Amino acid sequence: MHQIWPTEDARPLEDDDLERLYTYPLRPRWLAVNFVASADGAVEVGGLARPLSTPLDRKVLRLGSDLADVLLIGATTAMVEGFRGVHPDRHTLARRRRHDLADTAPTAVVTTGRTLPPDAPVITRARVPTIVLTCASAPAPTRRAWQEAGAEVVVAGEDAVDLAAAVAALTRRGLRRIDCEGGPHLFGALAAAGQVDELRLTVSPLLTAGPAGRIATGPPGRPTDLRLASAIAEEDTLLLRYLTRPAGRPGRQRAVDDDGDA
Repeated sequence: MHQIWPTEDARPLEDDDLERLYTYPLRPRWLAVNFVASADGAVEVGGLARPLSTPLDRKVLRLGSDLADVLLIGATTAMVEGFRGVHPDRHTLARRRRHDLADTAPTAVVTTGRTLPPDAPVITRARVPTIVLTCASAPAPTRRAWQEAGAEVVVAGEDAVDLAAAVAALTRRGLRRIDCEGGPHLFGALAAAGQVDELRLTVSPLLTAGPAGRIATGPPGRPTDLRLASAIAEEDTLLLRYLTRPAGRPGRQRAVDDDGDA
């Protein structure tokens, strides 16, 4: 594992160095988005992101959740990937306690209500209550069913989930270090709403071709300028960290009006 950018910091890295590099900044709020993509830009293979992952990717993905206050995920991604919340092992517990974090980070799921059943594993198998970020148009019986299944329901927006309001709701709960793990529609909507601070992108050493989509999708919008913060290479895998430039951020917008974020 070798850091290759910035060039003045180029050097071999140990696991402790990687942890320091991927620690969330001490800011009022920091939202980092994690994605893996093939070298030709595919975000999935056979409908899943897992086949793209490498040992180094899994290491930084774990760091993202281990060091976060909350995991943010789209409902379709949670269902497709069979996500069941965070279940920390002894190593994760030790790491979180070193950083004065709660033992288990909750999961926040973004949904309009159409693709998140109340018996979803992300709700029923979570170790701590899942936060469902939804909108007022979600049917009242569905919202009650989520609550009865153990979730905390937060309404942000009317006909669509207002992501700026949803992120603010997490921040008010003291959940300031936010780790977003997809999917592409959620990432695209977060970027359009000016809510992304950092992109953590793994370039997997695979060529996949096929019809796979991009890491961010949605309606065309104003591009967001990025600054490369670090680049790490190990056994053909490339890890890139980009920071958004404040001057390039678009204004507050509403999102997400569907759950198509697998």
